[in-house]
Amino acid sequence: MRRYLALWAEMLRTSWRRAPAATAAMFGVCALTIAAAAGIAVSLRSVVDAGVHGTLGTAVAAACGAAVCYGVSVTFQQTMWDLFQLLLDKTGVELRPRIQGWIAGIEGLDHLERTDFLDRLEGARTNSWQISMSLWQMVLAVRSGLQLGVMLLLLGTVSPWLLFLLPFAALPLWFDHRGKQAVVVTETATAEVFRLQRHLFQLGSRADSGKDIRVAGAGEEIARRQAAAWDEATHLRYRARVRAAGWKFGGWAVFAGGFVGALALVSYQAAHGRGTAGDVVMAVTVASGLRQTVQQVVGRTSSTLATRTAIESYFWLREYAAAEAARTAGTAPAPARLDKGIAFEHVSYRYPGTDRLALDDISVRIPAGTVVAIVGEYGSGKTTLVKLLAKFYRPDEGRITVEGADLAGLDTTGWRSRISAAFQDFGRLETTFAEGVGLGDLPHLNDRERVTRAVRDADATALVERLPQGMDTRLGRELGGVDLSEGQWQRVALARAVMRDDPLLFVLDEPTASLDAPSEHAIFRRQMERARRLAEHTGAITVIVSHRFSTVTGADLILVLEGGRLVESGTHAELSALDGGRYADLYGIQAAAYSA
Repeated sequence: MRRYLALWAEMLRTSWRRAPAATAAMFGVCALTIAAAAGIAVSLRSVVDAGVHGTLGTAVAAACGAAVCYGVSVTFQQTMWDLFQLLLDKTGVELRPRIQGWIAGIEGLDHLERTDFLDRLEGARTNSWQISMSLWQMVLAVRSGLQLGVMLLLLGTVSPWLLFLLPFAALPLWFDHRGKQAVVVTETATAEVFRLQRHLFQLGSRADSGKDIRVAGAGEEIARRQAAAWDEATHLRYRARVRAAGWKFGGWAVFAGGFVGALALVSYQAAHGRGTAGDVVMAVTVASGLRQTVQQVVGRTSSTLATRTAIESYFWLREYAAAEAARTAGTAPAPARLDKGIAFEHVSYRYPGTDRLALDDISVRIPAGTVVAIVGEYGSGKTTLVKLLAKFYRPDEGRITVEGADLAGLDTTGWRSRISAAFQDFGRLETTFAEGVGLGDLPHLNDRERVTRAVRDADATALVERLPQGMDTRLGRELGGVDLSEGQWQRVALARAVMRDDPLLFVLDEPTASLDAPSEHAIFRRQMERARRLAEHTGAITVIVSHRFSTVTGADLILVLEGGRLVESGTHAELSALDGGRYADLYGIQAAAYSA
């Protein structure tokens, strides 16, 4: 509970900083509505008692007071809801960027690839509005609780026995809490299935996957699986909500019994001269309003409890991001240039949840200024090795050194600022073409000269010339822009990768997989020239991952991976000369296939 209070206090400070007048008005309106509810009950008692005693002036004044209090109550109830919506946005506006910042700031990629992490991320990322709402739901719950207390005090002036309505009023809260807990547990347990049905729905309704689905005639099967996943998730959640409704009904049944007994007691006292007619009217008014007030307390508290999944996911993400930052924190600056190079020392890595090693005892030294090619069949560990270099993962065993220093000890942000990379699973950034390229070197995002040069180095000038607004053309159909082919998107990614002038590590992970052979040849020629320039300037190492062996023959060092192990290394000439060597076999098979 202490964490919840600290979170709400933090959001309250945010609300005060962003909207001080609206925040103060919210608390003022809450106080006025409580006073108005009490004023109505007291005024009605005065009206009845004054009428019985024949004091007309007092009766009229009390009636006017009741009317004013009623008007205040009705008016400010609506104002309270308007302020609720306004402040919900004001407090939520800082939560969403904060959550995205935590997600993006985690050094590795585990939290984006493991289902157990994704289930927790889902609650924090998609339900951030619930976290903001929890504060104001709690404020309204406290307001309703205070109003409940005032109502009970008024009943106590009629008869102390009526104060026993308090435990009857509290029981629905406990019963409802039990039901909500069951719902929270079930929602967490079904998060993966719920995410699966949403993925299947999107798969069947998107243009990129629509072609395959229609050709295969798989639409009905995907719809069936989506419906089955939806049914499984909603069935379990429905059962949990039915149980929650049963708990809530039990709580209200207990309160209803106490309510009937209280009214019977007041009526008995008035009939035997131990109370006035006004007391009866006030008791009936307060008791009937008490039901609504208790319902508000239950509703507000239940709404706050309903945000528990999102809040717990928020706490988990915050703690996980902090723990990861502490665990992976490197403080050493990246070197200004490479003189010694990069070395793998008995590096092994296994993806979480699997038994097979993706990399198994890799040891190799890559001298500064080297163009190194990594080849091997699919699943041999090529991309995993590159991702370890970018610190997306950390070795389970062994270490990677840069200029003799452990890569794990380097400041991650500083190291990545000296990397340029075009990854096999490149991002399709649906922004303007210029921004999609310029994001490769954020400080030069709007440097058109730098962007133009990157476009030229990626052999994408012809693509820009065909766009309706040139570099200012918005890309991506979903946002109303121009859709690109797979190869054109890859050219954008490659241009983004060559924005930086002074990288120490230049990674090309299947950079031309979606391009035709002539385009591939032109691009690799340009990139090999760039790699040599970078080697002279900063001692940069260029890493090329490719399944087309014809593109790697000019590399200074070729690493051959098989089943996660480094089985051969050397130049093209050295490896080709190995009798029965793995590289020679693969190169011969591919050469024969292309010549045929």
